[in-house]
Amino acid sequence: MSDARTDVTLDHDFDGIQEFDNRLPNWWLFTLYGSVVFSVGYWLFYHTFAVGHSQDQSYEREVQVAAAAQLEREMGKEVTNESLLLMTQVPAQVEAGMKTFQQKCTQCHKLDGSGDIGPNLTDDFWLHGPEPLQIYNTVMNGVLDKGMQAWKDQLGPVRVRQVVSYVVTRKGMNLPGKAPQGKSVADWAKENAAKAPAKTGDAAAPAKDAAPGSAPAAPGTTPKAGG
Repeated sequence: MSDARTDVTLDHDFDGIQEFDNRLPNWWLFTLYGSVVFSVGYWLFYHTFAVGHSQDQSYEREVQVAAAAQLEREMGKEVTNESLLLMTQVPAQVEAGMKTFQQKCTQCHKLDGSGDIGPNLTDDFWLHGPEPLQIYNTVMNGVLDKGMQAWKDQLGPVRVRQVVSYVVTRKGMNLPGKAPQGKSVADWAKENAAKAPAKTGDAAAPAKDAAPGSAPAAPGTTPKAGG
């Protein structure tokens, strides 16, 4: 008795080419059925019951952990726009700032920051600057002529940073509330750019041929050879 298997062909052909109708190999079928079972389990695990973390969620968690570690190193240093923006990437810090905001700031700015006695913190207009460091200085030192008290003694620098990180996350939401006050973000950007110190690379460098110890040549002139 022969174990040879005879190929089965379909009835149709094209230009003399016929199509086999053989049974698929077991390894191919196992791969197909296994992929179907795996896809169902994957969908249930990651999307239906949300037991596992997707690639995007894993990436966000890694970013948060890295930001928290860097923030811990920055806490003892000078407060900057960058360090305050870094804090907005750490959910625990933003949540702490939200709780402090809800306890201390809602009387003037409402629970959602849309403004009441104080300005709307979610629109694109700011009285004292939209940059994180400008907001930090406003909260820390207050603006007495506008009725804004200084919070540096009551909250301290760490809690003020947390509040600022929360306020920064509310920027641009444009919630309906108090009418815009102050200058637009675009106008503030121009003003802040004009106040920024000139880059050191913009200064004229001494000519290579200038004699050692001689003063740099004035713009538009050619330095004389030393001698």
